[in-house]
Amino acid sequence: MLPQNSKPLMESKKILLLAGEGDSTHIVFHALDKAYGVHSVIIEGRESRKVFIRRRIKRLGFFTVAGQVLFQFIIVPALNIFSRKQIAEYLLKNNLDNSEIPESKIKRVNSVNDKTVASLVEEIKPDVIVVNGTRIISKKLLAVITCPIINTHAGITPMYRGVHGAYWALVNKDEAHCGVTVHMVDAGIDTGKILYQDIIAVNSSDNFVTYPSKQLAAGVPLLLRAVDDALNNKIILQQTVGKSNLWYHPTIWQYFYYRLFRNVK
Repeated sequence: MLPQNSKPLMESKKILLLAGEGDSTHIVFHALDKAYGVHSVIIEGRESRKVFIRRRIKRLGFFTVAGQVLFQFIIVPALNIFSRKQIAEYLLKNNLDNSEIPESKIKRVNSVNDKTVASLVEEIKPDVIVVNGTRIISKKLLAVITCPIINTHAGITPMYRGVHGAYWALVNKDEAHCGVTVHMVDAGIDTGKILYQDIIAVNSSDNFVTYPSKQLAAGVPLLLRAVDDALNNKIILQQTVGKSNLWYHPTIWQYFYYRLFRNVK
């Protein structure tokens, strides 16, 4: 258990949040700020959709990417509308604050790998960096960072690296690995050493867009514990167990197939 109010104990420590835009970043910021105080937040802008799609086509092919785009533009918005009230209630129940981050805390950059980010890190000299929702951090930036870098991943690694780990675990009828991981950041995609993991429970009212809320609720306490460990030089790395797999966004036809034949929403 963490102290009820750790902030006074950590006044001389600096926490830097390196993040992408979105509600999960707001939630992580407020949890960290309440517990310890956050020195600064570096937020990267959204990557050009065209650039992202072109890169993904080179990796996965046009047919797969077309299905992923259709899923993102048709299914996800519909699920968000249907689940808006449920998500809001769940955030409230778990004291997850998704209100805006004070602009005075934020430094905005085009990419987490811009030269300005390395300069900002060297200027701030953080004691721990928390990553949330950024692009893959380059080896060049990692080389200049001397403090622990911690990330919360929406999946159980190494089996569910990439995106939508809870969804894919349910598709695979692998409820024992439907959860969240807090890990150290390295140059790979969710390949860093594991610090903490936990499993989430889902029910018939849950779906693709509600799983992340449950993963955040489970992951935030683990993240706070990991940050506390880092600030007190007590990090213990967990043993990695399981086959490593990297997962991507489902296509629209995969979604309908798994919903129809495996009852995964």
